[in-house]
Amino acid sequence: MKKILITGALGHIGSKLIHEIKPNDFGGVILFDNLSTQRYCSLFNLPDNVPFQFIEGDVLQENLEKYFEGVDIVIHLAAITNAAGSFEIQDQVEKVNYEGTKKVAEACQKFGCKLIFLSSTSVYGTQDVLVDEDCSKEELKPQSPYAESKLKSEELLKKMSTETGLKYVVFRFGTIFGTSIGMRFHTAVNKFVWQACMGIPLTVWSTALNQKRPYLDIADATRALRFVIGKNIFDNNIYNVLTTNATVSEIVEIIRSDIPDVSVKLVDERIMNQLSYEVSCEKFKKLGFKFGGDLRKGIKDTIRLLKNCRTT
Repeated sequence: MKKILITGALGHIGSKLIHEIKPNDFGGVILFDNLSTQRYCSLFNLPDNVPFQFIEGDVLQENLEKYFEGVDIVIHLAAITNAAGSFEIQDQVEKVNYEGTKKVAEACQKFGCKLIFLSSTSVYGTQDVLVDEDCSKEELKPQSPYAESKLKSEELLKKMSTETGLKYVVFRFGTIFGTSIGMRFHTAVNKFVWQACMGIPLTVWSTALNQKRPYLDIADATRALRFVIGKNIFDNNIYNVLTTNATVSEIVEIIRSDIPDVSVKLVDERIMNQLSYEVSCEKFKKLGFKFGGDLRKGIKDTIRLLKNCRTT
């Protein structure tokens, strides 16, 4: 059976993924995380009879060779993911997201590990109504240091595949929504739900209320990861992965169906733009993957977890 290693294993996506692993899925599962966000709870009640090994370490600091040798597949989730906050820490984002990916990819190349790299649909900055993976370079206009670091990492992997034979797949994930034990609340849908449940006005970029953006149910995210592993799809390709395209207005109305008095406060952010576009994921669907997530259900499930926080 295959042995896998997951960087950033205790985060929003990783914590969901590792709790879904069954005893006979893999011959070994190395969980690699630096605990910078102290999500110890992601290790609570892991599935029984799965050969887990937790390593507290930073991919930038550790000698990866002693962990990557003998590993078949690496899922690289470790990253700074706060796009809006990345302007204030550009050097750190570059170091963690790009240099960290470079180090992981080099270790994969050395030991013949196949790599799953998580990029983002934030790399798009097009004014086209619909965008896909075959868009021109002119349409790739990342709007934040976070998105820039992801696009730069994609280009690195492409170069390495040509020069060294690295086998990988890139997923451009939409903004994650839905619950996991290690979830965070700094991105659009989850942040809005948190604010609504706390009785705080939803802080929405003043240009964004009616802009369409891609969103990904966390259940679809982990299923996509397992799908690629199961089908052995490491074809050095980029795939958009998203459950739906939606506007902030649509998200607000779903929240309002459970929390009628929710209000919206328009704010200014450096990341704002006037663009509205939909992202296509037909390329990934053609591999045989079927999305099953639901934005309304994901929002309602998150509200349900927080229902007792607000007593007035």
